[in-house]
Amino acid sequence: MTLRVIPGGRGDAAAPGLLVVGAAEVVSLAGGLRTGPDQGEVARFSAVDAGGPDSPNAPVVAAWEGRILAVGPRVATEAALEAEGYPLGRFARLDARGGTVTPGLVDPHTHLLFAGSREAELELRQRGAGYMDILAAGGGILSTVAATRAATTEDLAAHGRRWLDEMLTHGTTTIEAKSGYGLDLATELRLLEVAHELGRAGPIEIVPTFLGAHAVPPEYRSRPDGTEAYVQSVIEEQLPGIAAQGRARFCDVFCEEGAFSADQSRRILSAAASFGLLSRLHADEIVPSGGAELAAEIGAVSADHLAAPSPAGLSALAEAASDGRAVVATLLPATTWFLMKDRHAPAREFIERGVPVAIGTDFNPGTSPTASMPLAMTVACLSLGLTPDEALVAATINAAHAVGLGDEIGSLEEGKAADIVIWNVPTSRQIPYWPAADLVRTVIKRGRVVLDRG
Repeated sequence: MTLRVIPGGRGDAAAPGLLVVGAAEVVSLAGGLRTGPDQGEVARFSAVDAGGPDSPNAPVVAAWEGRILAVGPRVATEAALEAEGYPLGRFARLDARGGTVTPGLVDPHTHLLFAGSREAELELRQRGAGYMDILAAGGGILSTVAATRAATTEDLAAHGRRWLDEMLTHGTTTIEAKSGYGLDLATELRLLEVAHELGRAGPIEIVPTFLGAHAVPPEYRSRPDGTEAYVQSVIEEQLPGIAAQGRARFCDVFCEEGAFSADQSRRILSAAASFGLLSRLHADEIVPSGGAELAAEIGAVSADHLAAPSPAGLSALAEAASDGRAVVATLLPATTWFLMKDRHAPAREFIERGVPVAIGTDFNPGTSPTASMPLAMTVACLSLGLTPDEALVAATINAAHAVGLGDEIGSLEEGKAADIVIWNVPTSRQIPYWPAADLVRTVIKRGRVVLDRG
């Protein structure tokens, strides 16, 4: 079997028309952000019920100039297209050959760009070292900061391309990518610029996030007021430069005991909002730190990790969701798994209390070195108790809302981007069922085939 990764992204001309036929199942995820009992509603169209993938009533997906036109039974959809002035002769037909068709996966939390690796930390953790112990000793994030500051822009771009190609092979078509391994203005600007350029080149779309408050850098740690002085640096020096550059869409803060307090996080995010940056947080990953409460208070788009929220934090997120101010709980199950933690994010409680749940990889060199969203889905099912359908919702439409693009991507419905994956399985329920298997056959980004196995 051959594999082709085909360059190209948003700026390339999409095929005029594309008709995906021959699917055993099409899962459209149409219908918007999912919460509560709807978390597992995937909008499934099965060819089994229609007489098989080649039957006249088998589900098809139609796209035109990079946008979804319709999802529905083949003959009826073709007739509707002709009636609306879309000649079938202008559509390229793509045979799913009995596979499953879903929207492209959205990874709402990655640390794409960094230099170096931290495989030694795995053995440290096996010997009992904790995350914050390693950081306090100058390892963890700080070791990656040192390597990243020393890396050339070209090296960072090459690294990013390598892992974007990996993500594409697992069906991911859009990611959020954080800075945060510079912790100084010059390097943070470089990371955001590289992320922007990689997104422009495509085919994976990138939503850049400024994470200058990822940790206190080494040059501040010897000062009695080091954390507070660095917070002031982020607010007074880094944020104006980031805003002037214009690449970041979000600002993120690591709100955690031993990193930045809820009050410090609030001040940074308030300053970022004054520059037009949307808010998201690393919240309550290790211990309850007020991150969930803060996310609800300020109306963050997403609160991420949430492995250890307080009861008050859970209630704050639930209340915000019930008031129409939903903060997406972006859970990162691969991280707690790789850290060998016994405590996982309370996904079932979030769902039961009406908080929308997304999942991401948290791709990074220390605590989650995986670029595979299907693997994150598997761990979400095994460790968080999500059903396969709930995991797919969390990896598509809810993840799209977690990066502020819920009206553009994450589902197959009229007018949205034609980001489509054809999987080598007869039902989407099998995507998390086969851990670490290569299940992706074809990836389509904005109507263009960008990866093809066959």
